[in-house]
Amino acid sequence: MQKPMTFPMPIHTKTVSTPLGSMLLAASRQGLVGAWFMQGQKHLPDAAQMAAWPVALKSDTANLLLNKTAQQLEAYFLGKRKAFDVPLDLSSGTAFQQSVWREISRVACGATNSYGAIGKTLGNPQAARAVGAAVGKNPISIIVPCHRIVGSAGAMTGYAGGLERKIALLQLEAALI
Repeated sequence: MQKPMTFPMPIHTKTVSTPLGSMLLAASRQGLVGAWFMQGQKHLPDAAQMAAWPVALKSDTANLLLNKTAQQLEAYFLGKRKAFDVPLDLSSGTAFQQSVWREISRVACGATNSYGAIGKTLGNPQAARAVGAAVGKNPISIIVPCHRIVGSAGAMTGYAGGLERKIALLQLEAALI
């Protein structure tokens, strides 16, 4: 059994609706720590962890960040936004995972990159599988655009939110450019 990710506390949450299903947004004092689809999502945080995360109240500082993220997601799905500018807190990942997630964040809307190419950029061209594992554990779906990472020949490979969602996101982004 794999060890669950550890998130900085306190965490506050907000649930938002998207055309691809409801998402749980989570924020720490430092930034957004999570954006997960509530149905069909792999690698969700441990249920006991999530049970300890209160819903953000209007008075919470985290609520401002969660509302901003929700607004940016809505604009993205309406085709009015190509990039997100909310602060991120990637501290739940290992140093290697964080480096992969930062590299993924550089892949522009409408573009794709491969696991092997990311490994090469990070100085380890043999790390495609390790990159793939880190991509799969990305806790911030869409905003850290792991859906833009494909197989070496452009093959549609797994997506923790479901392959159908990955395809839908890439189609949406193709329409944005």
